[in-house]
Amino acid sequence: MLGLGRMGAAIAGAFLDSGYATTVWNRSADKADTLVECGALKAADLAAAVAENDIILVCVLDYPALYELLEPVRETLSGKVLVNLTSGLPSEARAAADWARGLGLRYLDGAVLAVPPAVGQPQTQLFYAGEQQVYRDCAEVLGALGTSVYFGADPGSAAQYDLALLGILWATLTSALQGFALTGSGERLLPFAESWLTNVVLPSIRGAAKQVDSGDYGGAVSTVSLNAHGLAKMIQAGREQGIASDLMTPIKEFLDRRLADGFGQDSLASIVEVIRNPGAPRPAGPVRHR
Repeated sequence: MLGLGRMGAAIAGAFLDSGYATTVWNRSADKADTLVECGALKAADLAAAVAENDIILVCVLDYPALYELLEPVRETLSGKVLVNLTSGLPSEARAAADWARGLGLRYLDGAVLAVPPAVGQPQTQLFYAGEQQVYRDCAEVLGALGTSVYFGADPGSAAQYDLALLGILWATLTSALQGFALTGSGERLLPFAESWLTNVVLPSIRGAAKQVDSGDYGGAVSTVSLNAHGLAKMIQAGREQGIASDLMTPIKEFLDRRLADGFGQDSLASIVEVIRNPGAPRPAGPVRHR
């Protein structure tokens, strides 16, 4: 395990808890001490850490840090498995896979969908992408970290799904904070928010997923027009109370764009078309509702 920040240390600890012989290394060597007390082997240097192991896991700040870390030992990497759990862009993952291939490395790109204390628990999901045979060869070992999900040969797909889910987290949590600010209380709103998420929001997301895949946004009860009208009220209420409206304004702009394009009677899910094609020209003349 190379890189012993909070996440890297948690990953190494999960391997140790599962009984795997685990070598650890970090630029700041003292970060390995607690893990050594738990049974980890502290490598004398990076070259030794790489030379002594067939599976190398890396969790560092970003992809440039990955290259900076491994380039000095590039001559010793051929034939080994590199599991990169560094967060980044799909394009960065694909570039890293090409780089690894050039060094003779067998490469998996991964993402940990959890905070460090949850690593190693069955409910914690980890996404992987890359060569299927590499994933199969490592699946049992990687199972020590949580539930593994393989997304296919495209090395960028794990990062793609990771970012998609993080976007849902950030948007949902920040929207809850907007509600707390609007009502003046977090805990008082919380039970209503929990019920709302379970009984309204999640079913709406399920319905939207089907509509997005089918491309059919007709027959809506909750239309673009209705939601544009309602969201305008929320923005105005926030302004009257002196709280920021920045979070909701872009959503209103998506709705207004869809409305102006003549799709006011489509479902709220139809704004995915604006998200997918933000620069698409608007149709000229009247537009018939679908």
